[in-house]
Amino acid sequence: MSVKVLLAITQAFALTMSVAFLVYVVVIVVPYLRRKPAPVGDPADFTWHFFVPCRDEESVIRETIRYLRTTFRKAHVWVVDDDSDDRTARVVRMLWRRHGGYDPYLHLVPRVRPEARTGKGDALNAAYRALNDWMGPEATRDDVVVVVVDADGRPAPNCLEVCAADHLFGDAGIGAVQLDVWMSNVGTPPPTRNPVGRWFGLKLAQLQDLEFRTAIAAIQTSRGFTGTISMGGNGQFTRLTALDSIAGPDEQPWRGSLLEDFELGVHLLTEGWRTGFTPDSHVAQEGLYSLRRFLVQRTRWGQGTMQCARYLRRIWDSPHVSTLGAAEMMYYLAQPWLQLLGSLLYPIPFILLIASTAGDPAQMWTWFTGGAWILFAIYGSFGLLPFLVWGPIYQLKCLRSRNVLRGIGLGFAYAAYIYTFYVTSWRALFRLIRGRNGWAKTRRNTEQAAGAKVALDA
Repeated sequence: MSVKVLLAITQAFALTMSVAFLVYVVVIVVPYLRRKPAPVGDPADFTWHFFVPCRDEESVIRETIRYLRTTFRKAHVWVVDDDSDDRTARVVRMLWRRHGGYDPYLHLVPRVRPEARTGKGDALNAAYRALNDWMGPEATRDDVVVVVVDADGRPAPNCLEVCAADHLFGDAGIGAVQLDVWMSNVGTPPPTRNPVGRWFGLKLAQLQDLEFRTAIAAIQTSRGFTGTISMGGNGQFTRLTALDSIAGPDEQPWRGSLLEDFELGVHLLTEGWRTGFTPDSHVAQEGLYSLRRFLVQRTRWGQGTMQCARYLRRIWDSPHVSTLGAAEMMYYLAQPWLQLLGSLLYPIPFILLIASTAGDPAQMWTWFTGGAWILFAIYGSFGLLPFLVWGPIYQLKCLRSRNVLRGIGLGFAYAAYIYTFYVTSWRALFRLIRGRNGWAKTRRNTEQAAGAKVALDA
């Protein structure tokens, strides 16, 4: 087989994958852009319980508790201290005793090793059992909603009324609702004296905001048609009776995957519950400034997706998941594997072109200028367009700016950002092969800044 034939075959295969993905992007963009705000409901129809899993969160937990308790005065806040090495539990106890009294809406769920530090899902299960004990066996559970919020999370003040709407928890068949996710530090540069580091950290946080508020929000909106809206680890609202239906005798609605949020959604959907997504409210969280911490986080997410492949049979056999829904969920679970395949296939045409050019430059130049360049141009365009489109959309829809050139620039930056997932997919695979399934907490920006300050003071 000649080099030109091999080049054409690999290029055609990679181009097919790119075209398929581009079509997928077009399909999800239209519902996202056409969606209008929906009516809200009455939060008083439900009882709300915030679960806040914590592991060494002293730097952020005080302000998070204050925000939740002042913004949602009738909601209970359950802080799970996963045997922190810092003063997380002490901070919670101090706030509990504020003003010389005791706050009946603030609860601490302490965990101790060796049971502690075994994953976010186990920490949430501990809060679920503590809530059950606190409520008692005779309590009404139909109107109780559990809200999972990260230790740095800030749910928008309107989130309860939005989730109480008739098409969300006002519908008895809805088991869970996921909020839109925003980055709270998009306009706040990292505390470093290095101007390049400040620019890069700010841009990385903005690209995370772009990813969640456009691409992921569009995917979630389109999943409303397939009935497969998935849960996120922050801003996740779940009906208590839905958790009861999948908890089992061990009272464990959350399971052992590193992607415990998606895993929860799988169990809810296959149990017959429907899930919802709303961009009418949001939860704000910190975007990561550090590329190293970003890669660690995304490696964990990729590995969790790989672990959830064990649910393919469950999804396929479930009578509650449509054929289209099963196909969509299987496509999502295939993403890290497709990224592994793509990282092997996409470079081949360029490697072969370089190698052939080095062997016979004149012949390859004639072939390239004779029309082959068109195929390369199409190949490159289809590889970039699915990511480029989100830059202008983010600029127009989220930033309310008509600066087209800046939007295109953001699109190119987002394309480079997405290609880091090819790296994290390989990292996730190596961790999976080596049996490294442990959960590692991503350090907060405030912790990073404190460490840098200590180093400077030293």
